[in-house]
Amino acid sequence: MRLTFLGTGSAMPTGERFQTGLLLESGDDTLLVDCGSGVLHGLARTSGGYEAVDAVLLTHHHLDHVSDLFPLFKARWLAGATELTVAGPTSTEALLDGLFDVHEYMQDRLDLTIREVDEGAFSLAGFDIAATEVRHSMRCLAYRFAAEDDHGGDTAGVTGDGSIVFSGDTESFPELVEFADGAAILVHDCSFPDDVDVSNHPTPSSLGRVLGEADSEVGRVYLTHLYPHTDGRHEGMLDSIGGVYDGDVRFACDGMTVDVS
Repeated sequence: MRLTFLGTGSAMPTGERFQTGLLLESGDDTLLVDCGSGVLHGLARTSGGYEAVDAVLLTHHHLDHVSDLFPLFKARWLAGATELTVAGPTSTEALLDGLFDVHEYMQDRLDLTIREVDEGAFSLAGFDIAATEVRHSMRCLAYRFAAEDDHGGDTAGVTGDGSIVFSGDTESFPELVEFADGAAILVHDCSFPDDVDVSNHPTPSSLGRVLGEADSEVGRVYLTHLYPHTDGRHEGMLDSIGGVYDGDVRFACDGMTVDVS
């Protein structure tokens, strides 16, 4: 399974990071997770392009996670790739209905399948997925991904059972780390440095404390959903986490690809 970070930024653009988007690939199966502003451009830079995506899975409906969804629809329609599944938490269908009401000319342009998912296990686009609710200002799901034909292992120093966990937007809390126990990769929101008073997102010290105290292990943690406040602060943020957690923690960046097989 291959993970590509299409967007590692936040609702406040910096010109260096697109908003949230992850691309998961396994064989011919391709799944896009979230579709914030700039993600369509990130997809265009990949070998398969935006036409190769089999399905889109949303963690939640904040603008910085869905704003390129309709541009993706239009680009695929113009390219002739009209079949697509979009899945997400409760009210995903209502979200899309509202967008189609605004952009009426896109009605019936795509062969679109809409699925609403909840906590628990399901399959989508060749991936076995588990979902759990996280702590954010609106309903948001974290996901654990395993390719249906993947039997674990490690590549490029990444250890674990071969699964990838994405936190979505969330505070840090023990049950989420336990949800990621044994995963090769945990992609976790770390939006602000410690001197920013914030809720609904973690700071390095709060995330490090939870990682260090949890009775769980993950192969590697990637930090994402980075606000401009984190620019030039990465070393200090890693030091803050490293003071209470001795695991492998790194910052994600746009275009980074990690292979887990």
